[in-house]
Formats: sequence, C-alpha cells, structure tokens
Amino acid sequence: MIHVLIVDDQTLNHILLSKMLEQEGYKISMAHNGLEALNVLEKNEIDVVLLDVLMPVMDGFEAAQLIKQRFNEVYLPIIFITSLDDQASFERCLEVGGDDFIHKPFDKVILHAKIKAHNRTRELSQKANQQKKMLQYHHNQIEREHEIIEHIFNNSLENQDKFKQHLDFNLSPASMFNGDMFLVAQSPIGNLYCMLGDFTGHGLAAAIGALPASHVFYSMVQKGMAVNDIASELNTLLYNLLPGHMFCAATIIELSASGKSISAWLGGLPDAYLIDKEGCVKQRLESQHMALGILDEDEFEHGVIHFETNQQMRLALATDGIIETANKGDEFFGEERFLDILKSRHMISCKNIVDDVSEFAQGNVQQDDVSIVLLNCLPLTAEKQSIEVFSTLAFNLSLSLNAKQIKQTDPVYDLVNILSSVGGLKAHRSNIFLLLSEAYNNALDHGVLGLDSNVKHQEDGFFKYYEMREKALAKLSDAMIIIDMRYCPETLSLYFIICDSGRGFISKADELEASNNEFGRGLSLLEEIAEKVTYNASGNQVEMCYKLS
Repeated sequence: MIHVLIVDDQTLNHILLSKMLEQEGYKISMAHNGLEALNVLEKNEIDVVLLDVLMPVMDGFEAAQLIKQRFNEVYLPIIFITSLDDQASFERCLEVGGDDFIHKPFDKVILHAKIKAHNRTRELSQKANQQKKMLQYHHNQIEREHEIIEHIFNNSLENQDKFKQHLDFNLSPASMFNGDMFLVAQSPIGNLYCMLGDFTGHGLAAAIGALPASHVFYSMVQKGMAVNDIASELNTLLYNLLPGHMFCAATIIELSASGKSISAWLGGLPDAYLIDKEGCVKQRLESQHMALGILDEDEFEHGVIHFETNQQMRLALATDGIIETANKGDEFFGEERFLDILKSRHMISCKNIVDDVSEFAQGNVQQDDVSIVLLNCLPLTAEKQSIEVFSTLAFNLSLSLNAKQIKQTDPVYDLVNILSSVGGLKAHRSNIFLLLSEAYNNALDHGVLGLDSNVKHQEDGFFKYYEMREKALAKLSDAMIIIDMRYCPETLSLYFIICDSGRGFISKADELEASNNEFGRGLSLLEEIAEKVTYNASGNQVEMCYKLS
C-alpha cells in the first residue's frame, strides 16, 4: 500500500486530497506545515510527499530542502501542490528538491498517475538501496575476514625472518587467502623445526585451519617434542576440526642444532629432495603417510625418517601447486622440470624457481597455491644473549607429584619458565630444559611406568611404544616423582635431583643408553651437558650439577 503524506495548511485541501487518494486505496498521513511534516517523516515510512508551497511556521521551499537532506538514502518524491503559475516559482520548486507539480484545483486522474509513476521510481530506489546495503555488508565481512586471516598468517610467519641464513621460501596464494602454510620455530635445545602444509583447496576455506595448527606447532616445539609427536597432535586436532572432505598434506622436519642430521615426518606432499649446492639430488624423500586429518588417533602412523646432512646440502620442499602448474597447452610443469630447475643455477633461490614456473604458465591464471622452501643445512648459532647479572640469592625449589598429578600435567615446561625468570638463568634455558626433560621422562617412562625403549626397534615400534605408554599411564594409581632444584650463587651452579618410586633403571642402563642414542635422546645426553651426573644404588634417583659459567 502506497503511503502518502499531505502537507497543507488548508483543511479543505486535506479533505479533497484524502478523499481522492483513499478511493484508490492509499494510506494517508496529514501535516499542516513543514515542521509537522518532518516529524511525521521521522516516525513513518512515507512513499510520496504532497507538499504545499505557502504555509505558516515552515513553508514548502524550506521543508523540501530539509526533507531531501535528511531522507536521501532512498528516493522520496516531493510533488508540490501549487496555484502559482509563474516561471520563477516553478524553477525554485525544482531547485529546493521538488520532483513534480500538481496544480489546484486537483485533477484526480493526473494526481493518481503522478503518484504511481513516482512510487515506481521509489520502489526501484529501495531495491537498489537494499542491494547496496547487502553488498556493503558482504564487503565489510570480506574485509574483516581478510584482516583475520592476514593476522593469522602474520603470526604464523613471525619466526621466519630469524633464520635468513637457513631458509629461503616463497608462498604464492592463488586467491586472497593462502591454503598453504609454512611454520618455523626453534626448540629449547636449539633444533630448527619447519612445517610446510597444504590444506585441501585454496582460499579462505583452506586457510582457516592455519590458526589452530600453528598454535599446536609452536606449543609443541617449545616443549621440545619430536616431529612425529607434533604430527600426531596436529592430526588429532585437524581430524576433529575439519569436515570429512578436508585435510592437510604436510612435511614436518627437525634440523639438529649442529646442522648434521634431519628427522622428517612426511604425509601427502610431493617428494622432498636433499640436494647439494649445485642442485643435484643426493636423496629423495618420499611421502610415507596419509595427510593430516584423515586417520583417527588409533590409525595414525608415527614413522619418521632420519638422515645425515652437512653444510653443503639443502633440503627442497614444495606443494603440488609447483608441479601441477599448467601452460596454454594444458601441459603440467611436472617433477622432471622441477628437478632440472634445481640444477639450473648454483644455490638457486625460491624466486628463481617461481619465476621459471610463472614463465612456463604462459600467463595462465594461477589455479592453486604455489609454495617452495629451501632449507640450508647449517649449524644453528645461538642468539647473542644480553649480559645478565646472576642472582645473588640462593634458593631451593621442590616439587612432589603423585599419580593423579603425573597423569594430568607435564611440569618441566613450567619449571623451566620459573627458573628462566631468575637473573642470569635465561641464557641457559635450553640446557636446563634438556636436563629436566630427559631426567623427568626417563623417571616416568622407565622408572614409574617400567617401559622398555627397545620396543621402538620393532615394526611400528613408535606406535606400540606410545600405545603402551598411554595404557600404562591410564592404569597408574600409586606413584611418586620428586623434583628438587637448588641454586648456589657462590659457585654459580644449579643442582637437580629427580627421584621416582619405580624399581630403578641402573640394571638396564646399557640397554637404555643404546636404545635412546638411536632415537636421539636419553641418559647419555645428561652427561654431555651437566658437569656431574650420579645415580643412587637402586637407580631410581639421578642427581645433576650444572655449571652456569
């Protein structure tokens, strides 16, 4: 129903116009001057204004200007009611915002036709305004999403510039948002962790998994976890988070602080290559596992590849956007061209590779995210620490964990944070973490739970070991691990004692050491870092002295 506002100070005109319009089914509102008209417009959705020129309080000329100023979002037609017939009056009506005229006395047919015509224009204006608002809403949503994802990826890439000597990388998204992600972090013991991931598809839907995945990655690297543990945790997260048709192909690697060895978990990405500086392939690393987020926790595969490296070697990682780039003839770039490019220049850069791939595409629109990473297998030099004054206050710290607490918490990370806050100890965080972590994990795994690392030699050994550990931990009901720490400022020494309620491990020390050396961890590491390591007679207590100078 068309809603008409009649603005006239003459009661007779109100009666005549309202009778004519009501017969045609219009809804009518009344005002006696321009000021009343503005009040009515504020409270009602008016479609057409019939406005007299000469009125008290506020005339039609002033009212028309204010109406057009205040209600300019959608076309609101103003039809002047006038008995004036001079040219100047007509021109002024148009200047102040009038859209049409109707002369007194009123012609019902002409009045009805003009209202209908102007209302059709108003309806088109309303639809256009609705579409404009909808477009603006979606535009704002997209801008907001862009800001969120940009923030996510800025956080995800926060560590990469710290390792310019070790890393060369290029991430080229196919759309505004990148479905590929590259994460970098250094563990407390100095090892460098990298993860190249490729979520299903590209764009916002693919990129949305980056935030929770990066959080898990950084948290677990900070705890010094192995690459297969990181992969397992990410798999559980993405399996529960992503819909069934989405997953994340990924390669997770750990370069030792010495730069002499790499551990890698490979799930779903194209083959990685260990190359020399000339780009010749020394070792091909094939994907061994399914992508993250496909298998449930029980089916997940923990297997890791270990291999030696040196300073003359580089590791090349890429997502399938490289080899699946197509040219005008629908020919894929392919693996052979990728290997040829690696050999085309001494110490080739990622930019060189991406430029060659783009040239091959012959101007074709990029269909998938393209990511390439080159890791130089160099030693990780410790960051220069600012000179800190060692605390002169001696202290003791003791922690006793019962079975319930052992199940619910890993105290090492919190203890390291506490010690790192003491003046002079922050620079030794990595070594403190390693000492506490190895001693505590050996006390728990081999002392309290009675596990044997030789299980890891078997087929699917890692999976069996962690399965046994989980079951043993679940059944644990009566156990105790005590951690005592003492700081002596006179000798600048830290003393640690870790004691457990288990049966001891000295009788199996040789066996454990042999097993753990293969997996890069174990009691032998304690003796490399601490000045002195001693065990009690039963083998359920280790005491370590670590010198700060």
